[in-house]
Amino acid sequence: MITGINHITLSVRDIPESFAFYTDVLGLKPVQKSPSSAYVLAGPAWIALTLDSHARTEPLPEYTHIAFSVSQDDFAPMKARLEAAGARKWQENRTEGDSYYFLDPNGHKLEIHTTDLQTRIADGKRIWGDQVQWFV
Repeated sequence: MITGINHITLSVRDIPESFAFYTDVLGLKPVQKSPSSAYVLAGPAWIALTLDSHARTEPLPEYTHIAFSVSQDDFAPMKARLEAAGARKWQENRTEGDSYYFLDPNGHKLEIHTTDLQTRIADGKRIWGDQVQWFV
């Protein structure tokens, strides 16, 4: 039985650059860094940054992305830090709560978001009601 997400691995072209982005800009907790990989913690989840000569340089056209939770109080300062670091914005926010969609140095699509699943469900039920099959 699956009990949760163990880790997320992202292919990167440059370990020092990516490690700095995830620790210094995003503020994730460093675990390890070597010439070919680095691990950082985002709460209880860990992200493995793995050196890969085939890592992309531009984002994929699809919506797939990773969203990080931030408190409402931390949202504006985090957004400002991302903008100051030159993180490229890839989409406007179209959901409930504050969100900022940005790219990491390798074009991975990321987001900082202030609300949780319960808030998303409540908003969805308000908007879509019985048009959606709800399991919660």
